[in-house]
Amino acid sequence: MKLPRRQFMHLAVGAAALPAVARTARAQAYPTRPVRIIAGFAPGGVIDIAARLMGQFLSERMGQPFVIENRPGAAGNIGTEAVVRGPADGYTLLMAGTVNTINATLYENLNFNFIRDIAPVASVIRFANVMEVSSTFQAKTVPEFTAYAKANPSKVNMASGGNGTAQHLSGELFKMMTGINMLHVPYRGAAPALTDLLAGQVQVMFDAMPSSIEQIRSGKLRALAVTTAMRQEALPDVPTVSEFVPGYETSAWSGICAPKDTPAEIIEKLNQAINASLSDPKLRERISGLGGTVLAGSTTDFGKLIAEDTEKWAKVIKFAGIKPE
Repeated sequence: MKLPRRQFMHLAVGAAALPAVARTARAQAYPTRPVRIIAGFAPGGVIDIAARLMGQFLSERMGQPFVIENRPGAAGNIGTEAVVRGPADGYTLLMAGTVNTINATLYENLNFNFIRDIAPVASVIRFANVMEVSSTFQAKTVPEFTAYAKANPSKVNMASGGNGTAQHLSGELFKMMTGINMLHVPYRGAAPALTDLLAGQVQVMFDAMPSSIEQIRSGKLRALAVTTAMRQEALPDVPTVSEFVPGYETSAWSGICAPKDTPAEIIEKLNQAINASLSDPKLRERISGLGGTVLAGSTTDFGKLIAEDTEKWAKVIKFAGIKPE
């Protein structure tokens, strides 16, 4: 039977619209079961803290558990690859961070390309790093520290939580921009590095604020400067590095990503839920108390941040000749 043209066109348009209708219905129903947020580091670090904060608020807002799964190892690459290879259905997400943009250049033989294989969903938190020394160290300001380092090039040891971490590269950027020489001493995490800093075994560390803020408040560590472009509410009397080294800026950010083929409707729904959570006064207060600032925005904003950070750290890595451990 030959269909009249008008009826045929009506059926054709309706058939073409079915996938779009199905996608919209799927996004509206999402999530219908628990969602995993994979953190590529052990509990207690900046990535884990951000994941647990967002998981709690997203669970309340979206009506399904957002379960944090720690997959530590290889500087976060194990957890990242698990998401890259995971199903692109919105139920496997990654709490990404500055380390991912560093690893893009630091590791030459990764089984994935972070920018190509991951879909940005939403940025979450920005943490300042703190340029800090023990309370007994003689330098009390950034200019005094720089002068001491230039006068004693073999006596300044810079601790970090590991080779290629944001702490390490923040220090390398400082070296690059001031022309000083410091010996990098990598540790297996921030905690043992802080222990030696407190004991005076190393002289300086560019640590993420949540790890050090209590020692700074108690007077055990002296904060010389924060690494962000603006002073931080949690340490209002501490200057920025850029007040003495113009143009210097680093920070440790975190944000949620998904596998690249995750439906756009689900990504947009997650973005809206994350930004709505970040506007909640309770969450904002908790982030502020940790020394962080809310980093809300669109998926496009987050993608731009990832691209710019990748380019910046590539320059530092190549300048310093940094290789993975």
